[in-house]
Amino acid sequence: MADPSTYRPPTGSIPVQPGVYRFSDKDGRVIYVGKAKSLRSRLNSYFADPAGLHPRTHTMVHTAARVDWTVVRTEVEALALEFSWIKEFDPRFNIKYRDDKSYPWLAISLGDEYPRVHVGRGRKKRGTRYFGPYAHAWAIRETVDALLRVFPMRSCTTGVFNNARASGRPCLLGYIDKCSAPCVERISQADHHAIAEDFAAFMGGHANPMIKRLERQMADHAEAMEYEQAARARDDLTALRRAMEANAIVLGDGTDADVVAIAEDPLEVAVQIFHVRSGRVRGERGWVADRTDESDTADLVVGFLGQLYEDQLSGEEPDPDLLPREILVPAVNEDTAALADLLRARRGSAVSIRVPQRGDKKTLMETVARNAAETLIRHKTRRAGDLSTRNRALEEIQEALGLDEVPLRIECYDISNLQGTEVVASMVVFEDGLPRKSEYRRFVVRGDGDPDGPGQNDVAAMHEVITRRFRRLLDDRRAQQEASADDATDADRPQLVDPTTGVPRRFAYTPGLVVVDGGQPQVAAAQRALDELGITDIALCGLAKRLEEVWLPETDDPVILPRTSEGLYLLQRIRDEAHRFAITHHRGRRSKSMVESVLDDVPGLGEVRRKTLMSHFGSLRKLRAARLEEIAALPGFGPRTAEAVVLALARTEEPAAVNASTGEVVIPAEAEHQP
Repeated sequence: MADPSTYRPPTGSIPVQPGVYRFSDKDGRVIYVGKAKSLRSRLNSYFADPAGLHPRTHTMVHTAARVDWTVVRTEVEALALEFSWIKEFDPRFNIKYRDDKSYPWLAISLGDEYPRVHVGRGRKKRGTRYFGPYAHAWAIRETVDALLRVFPMRSCTTGVFNNARASGRPCLLGYIDKCSAPCVERISQADHHAIAEDFAAFMGGHANPMIKRLERQMADHAEAMEYEQAARARDDLTALRRAMEANAIVLGDGTDADVVAIAEDPLEVAVQIFHVRSGRVRGERGWVADRTDESDTADLVVGFLGQLYEDQLSGEEPDPDLLPREILVPAVNEDTAALADLLRARRGSAVSIRVPQRGDKKTLMETVARNAAETLIRHKTRRAGDLSTRNRALEEIQEALGLDEVPLRIECYDISNLQGTEVVASMVVFEDGLPRKSEYRRFVVRGDGDPDGPGQNDVAAMHEVITRRFRRLLDDRRAQQEASADDATDADRPQLVDPTTGVPRRFAYTPGLVVVDGGQPQVAAAQRALDELGITDIALCGLAKRLEEVWLPETDDPVILPRTSEGLYLLQRIRDEAHRFAITHHRGRRSKSMVESVLDDVPGLGEVRRKTLMSHFGSLRKLRAARLEEIAALPGFGPRTAEAVVLALARTEEPAAVNASTGEVVIPAEAEHQP
């Protein structure tokens, strides 16, 4: 660990103005970002008596090797710059609010030609309207099923939609009147889009006009003695009212607000939020984070809101559904007012951040606070076993391999090929025993410097991949040294980022342990690559699949870990994740290359027609299953060209992929579920 006194700046050189500071480790990785009204006062507090520091702050200042700062004019600018740097550098010692669980959204893809409604999780897409998040996927699916009776819009996947369009027959939902079947043109594109807009309007809280319209239709049908149509309108009304009852009114004044509550202890903090729109709770969500310092509740609130609304602060145009006029919180301070100014400038209208004092809003805040407390209890109960198990696994690996330190960052590499061709490799990263998926990397093996080619020699492929990865490490270290030696001011000194993208260079992070998928030959190839680069401070081992043996460089006998060892289990997880990641990459490349190779020699089939085939059928498996008439009906095709395509497909069979280091045969993705 570094001694803070070795990089402590002279007190007189630190400005007293407001600004943002960043601590970096010996490899130039930014590990903490903070802001201060007075940079001198705040930074001096980090170099005070270590016994008085928070444990994680003590660890941070002893991990860091450098501190830089940037002076700004106002606290609002400082807050904006702090949020920006936290998002850019992802510092390990800043609080990161992790979802306590995965919450589903209701999505309506209004940007599609034929909009689709579905329930899903994950990253949001442009052109799609989202509602939620909701606590239970089954509950929102029941709501969607009921509403499809009233709003019969498309809910099928692209594959099902294209198959129905090609066959001229709708799916089951089209037959039971829960879809207007635009796939077979029962409804025009404009009319279907209008149904989707009505669905979105209802989910957005504008239900009264639709209910009045249905009541009027029911009365008109009854007066005209059209009793079947009147019964249909009655059933639609029942479905709408049942869906509305699922979201009870909690604020009678129809307020749009996000209600945030925090439960905390000296080690962790849990945050719960209720999204209230038009007076109804439209969704809820929970986060849990490790405490990094002694921040009070108001500071925690500001940090959380910065992460919650980061897309609204940095995006092109804020979404009013995601950025409400009112944010109710348990505590406020001067930074809260600065954040409100920042959000107000982005939204273009007033944004209030305040503590509710009485009435329904205070009662709702108490409910959210109870949920936050329960979230923290559940998380601590669940993590008690997980954290101790991960620590034990890392300690067992350190002891078994004779490492000087616990390998907090482990990188694993795997090679995959298709019968000697299309050689690819994967790099996966685990930190503190957990996958760090944002730092996974893929490689296409070129075979540089190997006369036999890596397709015939997976050992050479491993040597190439390790060389390429750690040559980048050396390049980035050299760039950091040049940046450190620069005479520029601290505020202008370049950071360890990619000059073309502005993203931090993740290859600059030094692993505590490198694991290769394979035995002695693969380990020897990786060690030879490290030796050629002059790298001597990185531990290396290999995990052979057959007997789960751990191989070290320049040893004749493997290290045998007990089958019940948590360390062996962690190594297996890492190796299997690298294998999965490599195969996923391989399948993507194989699918593209196979289509091209299968259809290359078909007479009269050029690039435009090949694209037409794949855009219509979606995959090689579906193309193989297509009838001659379906292919001939496509634009630019005819019976003769379609027959040539069918004959070409019949002459070819897709080979299996083989993992280079294990010899394992991998069933092609298109054939996985075939008997």
